[in-house]
Amino acid sequence: MTQSRSVTRRDAFRLAGLSAAGLALTACGVQGKKVAPPQKDAVAEYWASKKKNGTLRFANWPLYIDKDGAKYPSLDLFTKDTGIQVTYQEAIQDNGSFFGKIQPLLATNSDIGYDLMVLTNGLQLSKAIDLGYLVPLDHSKLPNFAANAAPKVKNPTWDPHNTHTIPWTVGLTGIAYNPKYVDEVTSIQDLWNPKYKGKVGMMLDTQEVANFGMFALGIDPDTSTEADWQKAGAKLKEQRDAGLVRKYYENDYVDALARGDVWITMAWSGDIFQQVAEGKDLKFVVPEEGGTIWTDNMCIPKTAQNPVDALTLMDYVYQPKIATMLVEYINYITPVPATKDLVLADAAKAKGDDKASLEQLADSPLIYPSEADQARLRSYKALTSAEEKVFESIFQPITQG
Repeated sequence: MTQSRSVTRRDAFRLAGLSAAGLALTACGVQGKKVAPPQKDAVAEYWASKKKNGTLRFANWPLYIDKDGAKYPSLDLFTKDTGIQVTYQEAIQDNGSFFGKIQPLLATNSDIGYDLMVLTNGLQLSKAIDLGYLVPLDHSKLPNFAANAAPKVKNPTWDPHNTHTIPWTVGLTGIAYNPKYVDEVTSIQDLWNPKYKGKVGMMLDTQEVANFGMFALGIDPDTSTEADWQKAGAKLKEQRDAGLVRKYYENDYVDALARGDVWITMAWSGDIFQQVAEGKDLKFVVPEEGGTIWTDNMCIPKTAQNPVDALTLMDYVYQPKIATMLVEYINYITPVPATKDLVLADAAKAKGDDKASLEQLADSPLIYPSEADQARLRSYKALTSAEEKVFESIFQPITQG
């Protein structure tokens, strides 16, 4: 039940924020004109003439859906229940390069070849929203999302009222540590603890590391200002200049932690779940000051040829039985909390390793965070183009200097 998918997703996610691909895109600039948020009349007008066509072209990340050989069980059920045939492609390797391919087409109102796609909240998704590249969702056609989605994934700061997106799956950035070398960790200040000098891992991604700099100072990234970024930058520079940080990592931090090269590090929840499932003695915590929640989001490009079919699938996967099929394969946080009982029910019917894997999945705070953990989670700051340049000028020299 625990697959290698999250390792692939980890490799891809390192490029999701302000990585090389994202920076190249930013440097070139995205041509287009920002549009005002859609009004209710505009939503109704868009959907009024749209019809179900019986076909759907879905772009997703590699190994990010339940799979049995060449078949996709949840998509097969979707076709059986709705009559909609799905062409599913693992077309997204990272947000920067994918957006770079589709942006010129969207800018000229050309078909990108997909009706539904999954993008991580961050620079590219914010640009897509700001430039009017995404279809406003008709929430009257999303009853399963309304009934079953976790409150934490509703009304995100970067897409108020889920106007254009709803989550596919969710991940956390917190602290992982090796208990062979580190006592129990509860505070983000342990990343600044001098007794771990040279054994601290931090992330290269500037949005990730900036959030932790702000958490260390009690600053909420969602509402942060340029003055807050300057303070967080100084805090992170202090950590770096004191020799505490061994390295600013991309996806390789988890291997360094398992080897003992670092003892304590910023980490993604799905990575550590996989390591623990494979028998590694590692721990993951959401520090008391806060952790980052990020989401991979389903959205419909404005040039979609089959938007009704796309919206139908978006709601379909919010049925608890379908969401359970997904979480048992994907091993990241599900946006449907009701799946936990269904995973346990599946575990009760399973045997051997499958039974143990399902019980571990249901009991893991990395898949089903506690309410206390969720209350401490914040997202990335949604940046305008002007803010982005300032933000980068503060944090990039710290991680890449």
